[in-house]
Amino acid sequence: MMIHVTQFIFLKSGKEKEFYEFEEHVIPLMEEYNGVLLYRIRPTKDNFITASGELPHEIHLVSFPSQGEFDGYLNDKRRLDYNHLKINSVQSTITTQSDSR
Repeated sequence: MMIHVTQFIFLKSGKEKEFYEFEEHVIPLMEEYNGVLLYRIRPTKDNFITASGELPHEIHLVSFPSQGEFDGYLNDKRRLDYNHLKINSVQSTITTQSDSR
C-alpha cells in the first residue's frame, strides 16, 4: 500500500526564513523512511484559475510505501526537534491523505 499526502501550507507573514529552515532539516529525513517528496511547489497568484481566500505559500505532494514509514517520519525525534520552527512559521495547513493498494 502506498501512502500519498498532499499539503497546502499557509505561512505567517514574514516567517518564510523560519519555514525554509524547518524544511532544510526535515525534508532529508524522509529518505530514511523511504519517503519521496514528489512535488514541492511555490505557486504564484497567476497559477490559480480559481481561488477563494488566501493562497498557499507551498504545496507538497509526498509518498511513503506504508503508513508505518510515514508515522516513523512524523515521529522522528530529529524532526520533532525542529518542530518549533514549523509552529512559529506556519499559520495553517490543509492536508489530504490517500492510499493506493
